[in-house]
Parts: sequence; structure tokens; C-alpha cells
Amino acid sequence: MTTEERLYKLEGIVEGVMATLPERITSLENRMDLLRQELKGDIAGLRQEFKGEMAALRQEFKGEMAALRQELKAETAALEGRLGEQMASLRQELKAEMAALEGRLGEQMASLRQEFKAETAALEGRLGEQMASLRQELKAEMGSLEGRLGEQMASLRQELKGDMASLRQELKADINTALNRLMLYFSALAVLLALLALWR
Repeated sequence: MTTEERLYKLEGIVEGVMATLPERITSLENRMDLLRQELKGDIAGLRQEFKGEMAALRQEFKGEMAALRQELKAETAALEGRLGEQMASLRQELKAEMAALEGRLGEQMASLRQEFKAETAALEGRLGEQMASLRQELKAEMGSLEGRLGEQMASLRQELKGDMASLRQELKADINTALNRLMLYFSALAVLLALLALWR
């Protein structure tokens, strides 16, 4: 093969490489645009899922709080009703006893007053214990709800970080591959140009 034939062949190779190089660069740019769009779509989807989960948790929390308030109101009303009935009963018993014991001595009246005070104190003590128990249950439920919400938030953050890291690694790998190919093409072109310069 003569030098002219070799030069002609090398020129054909160079022209072929130069002809396909823009198309490959365009394909690489399109691939990078697609990856950017996919990344944006995934991030938007994760944001929507996170917002939906937060809204659902808020609604669940509000519902449970409303239910606890209703239970507390009902229990308080029931306790007040029972206390009112007991107080009314005690008043009736006291009136009947006082009517029957009008002629008796002041010591019996003092004894009745002490019994009445003791019964009232016991009722107040039981009411206070029940109210304290309700407060503890409400605090425990609030703590449990806050714990579940914190765990779900942490899980969502970890998933989002993992997806973002994975997408970044894929994008970096594609960009590095494309850059390596470009460097190979340019290196080959430089070698061909150097050979052409030497043969001339």
C-alpha cells in the first residue's frame, strides 16, 4: 500500500470519526437531560409522598386527640353526675337524720358533720386520682404519637437521602463514561493528525 493510499485511508477514518462525533455528543446530552428529568420526577414524587404522609399523620393525630378529649369530657361528666347523686343522697340522709335527731345532743350532730366531711374528702380523693390517671394516659398517648411520627419522619429522610445518593452516583458514572469516551476520541484524533503530519 502506497503512502497516498494510507493517507487516503486515514483521512477516511478521521472523517468517519468526525462525522459520528457530533451525533454521539448529542446522544450523550440527551441521555443527561433524560437523567435530569428522571431525577426531578423522583424528587417531586418523594416530596408528594412525604406531604401526603405528613397530612395523614396530622389527621390521625387530630382524630385521636379529639377522641381523647371526648372520652375525658364523658368521664368527667359521669364523675360529676355520680358525685352529684352521692351529694344529693347525702343531703337527703342528713336532712332526715337531723329531723329525727333534733332533740338529741350536739355531740351526735358533731359526729354527723365529721362523717359527712370524711365522705366528701374520700370522694374528692377518688376524683383526683381518676383525673391524675387520665392525665397520665393522655401524656403517654401523646408521647407514643410523637415517637411514631418521629420514626416515620426519620425513615422518610433516610429513604430520600438514599435515593438522592443513588441518583447522584448514576449521573456521575454516566458523565465519567461519556468524558472518557470523548477523551479516547480526541486522543485517537490527535494520534491520527500526528501521523498525518509525520507522513507529509
